[in-house]
Amino acid sequence: MSSSVRKTAIPLSVSPPSSPVMTGRRIVVLARHGESEWSKNNIFCGWYDSLLSDRGTNEALECAELLKQSNYEFDRAYTSLLTRAHQTLNIITEHIGQSSLPVEESWRLNERHYGALTGYNKAELATKYGEKQVQIWRRSFDVLPPPMEATHKYYRAIWRNPKIVAQSYTSNEKFPSTESLKETMERVIPYWDNTIVPNIQRGQRILIVAHGTVLRSLIKYLDNVSDNDICSINIPSGIPFVYEFDDDMKVISSRTFLGDKKRIEEGIARAASIGSH
Repeated sequence: MSSSVRKTAIPLSVSPPSSPVMTGRRIVVLARHGESEWSKNNIFCGWYDSLLSDRGTNEALECAELLKQSNYEFDRAYTSLLTRAHQTLNIITEHIGQSSLPVEESWRLNERHYGALTGYNKAELATKYGEKQVQIWRRSFDVLPPPMEATHKYYRAIWRNPKIVAQSYTSNEKFPSTESLKETMERVIPYWDNTIVPNIQRGQRILIVAHGTVLRSLIKYLDNVSDNDICSINIPSGIPFVYEFDDDMKVISSRTFLGDKKRIEEGIARAASIGSH
């Protein structure tokens, strides 16, 4: 399942407040979690379970308010195993009056695993390896960072996360030690097709709160973005965007952000910076 229209670049689209509940279309709202403490400090985070920063909490509240102003209601939400995504989702659901919304969580919606880069400051790595190399690690489609070894400082913190441990017992798949966007897509897209899409086709209104690389994976797939063009697409934190589909799950409307255009452009620019996630 993918869109029938190929796009080499995705224009910024901004939606005014509306009443999406009444349109009858198949609507999915996606949002990147708010800024984490590690992102605030310019550190590669990946599967490390960093909490939201104060700014990240405010971004989650901003996201929630945009959804509330636009009258969005949901039947089900999907998120990762990582706390920063859960914090963001909890703020959203409480603010829009849906604190009992059914939530499904999966490691397949975790941020990409940054391997041996996890825990290192991005600017310091840029000084050591060059900004070009760091940007390749961050944004290229298929270049893998060095894998995380068992001796890595944060290896135990990641693999002793209770939620990751629990899902390791129920999954037959080997968890990654490093990932590029390509490997992230290999786990995200089957989850979209096999778990999320059937509920969209049943008419459920879906909210996905996840991570930058997960959302870029979905954008690449749904909009048929090329391997090269996906490198220049950045997702702002805490600003929801909307996809609309027809009955055959073909994209009608792609990546429509809610809110103020200037704020959206600032968020995209911040996400693109070497000093952000």
